[in-house]
Amino acid sequence: MPAPRSPERPAPPTPGRSGRSPWRCLRHRGMRWWSAANLVSNVGTWMQLTVQNLLVLHITGSAATTGVSLAVQAAPGLLLGLAGGAAVDAWPRKLTAAVSQVALAAIALTTAALVAFDLLNVAALMILSALTGLVATVEGPACALFGNELVPARDVSSAIALGSVVHSAGRLLGVACAGIAVGTLGTSVAYAANGLSFLFVAAVIPFLRPVAGHAPAEPDRRSRRPVGGAREGLSYFLSRPRLVALTVVTAVSAVFGRNYGLTLAVLVTGPLAGSSEEFGTVAVVLAVGGIVGAVLAGRMRQPSVRVVAALAAVGALLQVVAGLSPTLMMLLVVTAPMAVVESISDTAGTTVLQTDPPAAMRGRVLGVWRTAQTGWGLVGPPLLGLLMEWAGSRGALVAGGLLIVAVIGVGALLHGRRAAPLPVAQPAEASVV
Repeated sequence: MPAPRSPERPAPPTPGRSGRSPWRCLRHRGMRWWSAANLVSNVGTWMQLTVQNLLVLHITGSAATTGVSLAVQAAPGLLLGLAGGAAVDAWPRKLTAAVSQVALAAIALTTAALVAFDLLNVAALMILSALTGLVATVEGPACALFGNELVPARDVSSAIALGSVVHSAGRLLGVACAGIAVGTLGTSVAYAANGLSFLFVAAVIPFLRPVAGHAPAEPDRRSRRPVGGAREGLSYFLSRPRLVALTVVTAVSAVFGRNYGLTLAVLVTGPLAGSSEEFGTVAVVLAVGGIVGAVLAGRMRQPSVRVVAALAAVGALLQVVAGLSPTLMMLLVVTAPMAVVESISDTAGTTVLQTDPPAAMRGRVLGVWRTAQTGWGLVGPPLLGLLMEWAGSRGALVAGGLLIVAVIGVGALLHGRRAAPLPVAQPAEASVV
């Protein structure tokens, strides 16, 4: 694959509806290569994730230790997410993305070798988990922002939506490949495949160029120290009402409205007296709805936080209806549009998050977001579990949906009052003597 000599020129706009096509980002050669590389990477990642918990449980013999290993991998995102985002702004994004892919490949291939030779123990497992989480604090924002630079700003929402579709497709293929590969070659092959997939992405990155007029941001030389840059990023994030509002909407929705692997599983196998196979059908509907929603979201150009909040509220109301569904068929009918709406909302929110800040600040903004996201990812399941203990699966779905709508409604009222112009005092009329 020869390296282009100059930044890629965007394809000329085509007449008709192509300007709103969900696949319009694929007109750019760099995005086509980037999407293919990400599909390979996602297949490898899901191959590893499919067998990871079983491998950890096999090595440790303890479900508690398995949970600890997951917490160790998540901890860097919570503790060092701000510093990782600052590093992305301080270092060249293209180089950062490539080096982080090589680092993740080294970790995965090392794990594969240890598993193949039966040398993986608990200590090595914890160290490798911590290293994976540490590299991910830089790799995530670096790759997201570098991918956005491969298309013009007007097509970023299409690129993000395509990324969501690639993620879902990679998940389906990765799970299927894991079952075949592990059954014939052993567990280590999943880690080896993931390592090779990272190397494939690293090999593609050097040949990619940003589109003309969308050059990568210059590194922030003043933020060479990630700690200081992290403080700047946090201050900027908190000073932007749009980003704070997006965080609140997403956090409440994630904690009380998106853990369907738990709430719907209990609803189907409990009150609806369904089987695990029938919950599998619900899960498939959720996955397909997510893909459809991502495709539809690709038609958007400049989504706003107001759109994100409105879609999240609609999804929450559908969640309430799902909680009240008397039959499995009714649940399936409601689940499909619920998944579509929430996928559009998620994609729109990601677009706002990655395009609202100035280019030199986006890594730090994503670092703040990663820290917050890891926090509600750790706190959400226990809170939802307590709610289900108190109110049951139906009550948790209904109460969670109403809570999401209430928070969004209060936020809309506060925003309306803040945006309303102050009344202008009228001058008193002069009295006639």
